[in-house]
Amino acid sequence: MKKKSETVLSKDTTIGQALKQNPNLEEVFLGFGMHCVACPVSQMETIEEAAAVHGVDADFLLKKLNEYKN
Repeated sequence: MKKKSETVLSKDTTIGQALKQNPNLEEVFLGFGMHCVACPVSQMETIEEAAAVHGVDADFLLKKLNEYKN
């Protein structure tokens, strides 16, 4: 069960927002070959947009991001 303070990420969440919520999610993005975590565009690019650019299934990526535990 998720803690009350945890926010579920969505396709509209930017990579920057996701990393601000949990910096350790960088591991998940890198595991998908998405090295955009250090890119300035990540502050504006949504998870769905980044997934499309990198040929990653956005739903599967979101599942893994939301399941990730520190």
